Amino acid sequence: MHSPFPDATGNTAAPHPYSLLTPDVVLDALARVGLHGDGRLMALSSYENRVYQAVLEDGQRVVAKFYRPGRWSRAQILEEHAFAQELHAAEVPVVAPLVLDGGTLHAHAGFEFSVSPWRGGRQPELQEDQDWEMLEWIGRFIARLHNVGAARPFDHRPALDLQRFGRAPRDWLLEHGAVAPEHAGAWRAACDEALELIARGPSSTGVSGTFGLQNAALLRLHGDCHPGNILWTPPDETGGGPHFVDLDDACTGPAVQDLWMLLSGERRERTLQLSALLEGYEQLRPFDRRELALIEPLRTLRLIHYSAWLARRVAGGDPIFAVNFPWFGTPDYWAGQVVLLQDQVEAMQEEPLAA
Repeated sequence: MHSPFPDATGNTAAPHPYSLLTPDVVLDALARVGLHGDGRLMALSSYENRVYQAVLEDGQRVVAKFYRPGRWSRAQILEEHAFAQELHAAEVPVVAPLVLDGGTLHAHAGFEFSVSPWRGGRQPELQEDQDWEMLEWIGRFIARLHNVGAARPFDHRPALDLQRFGRAPRDWLLEHGAVAPEHAGAWRAACDEALELIARGPSSTGVSGTFGLQNAALLRLHGDCHPGNILWTPPDETGGGPHFVDLDDACTGPAVQDLWMLLSGERRERTLQLSALLEGYEQLRPFDRRELALIEPLRTLRLIHYSAWLARRVAGGDPIFAVNFPWFGTPDYWAGQVVLLQDQVEAMQEEPLAA
């Protein structure tokens, strides 16, 4: 399937570089850093990068991650790796890249890649189990990550702000004609109204008045903390519990960014889930309750950024997106986005969750 969007020269996008990432290239990359596979490779779920579990000749399993060309600079990737190693040194359970040949980031056949140890586990089914003890444990886990994250700033990783995650994605979508023409006007109007509310700091917090993104204390975050990026192993005498497997979206932002994506269901359910998370979080780190007013603004920014992310990847010719997101870009998709943004305008004017 060809990209519906032209590139900067007016031509349709060329085949994506990942088309050159064959199994032989993956195995040769591993051999380059002294890891010799026995030929068994399994592609793991990942849209943004290409990730493979490889079995080595000695029977050990590792995970090789090939970064999407052009997405992050080398400095940004290395800063992510340094953060992961800092967390690992503080005994926060994350899967950090291995140091091989004196470094964590390697190059082969035009790709940059890292190798991590394989760790098992399952995604926590928070919305089904309603396991308050699990949520409390995850809350403590995130607080430990934030204690490390607050120690120093990122120098190269992006900040979660209105410009990068709201205005710039909106402008790209409109400039590239990605929004279905019959819904472009309504989508832009809803998007502009939502972004204006976020800029003003829409949610009242009582005594403190309005509280917007610009008022929050910032720290290094996981950035994409949803259940799919947490693996859970049953507790036993050797350990267990949650661990993170992906810091690819690590960024600077408010602490609540690493909490709100773990909430689901109706308002009452989300309130109970939030209470359990904060019960654990505040055992190890204070939490500014005013940040609860940022949940709906952050959800809104994610909606806008997600649409632009999909559009950019389709425009870039990555075939995995056409296969897995066939509904993207259709008039029905954009009609739905208009409704979602209108709903978010209403949600941002309601009282925030309290826990």
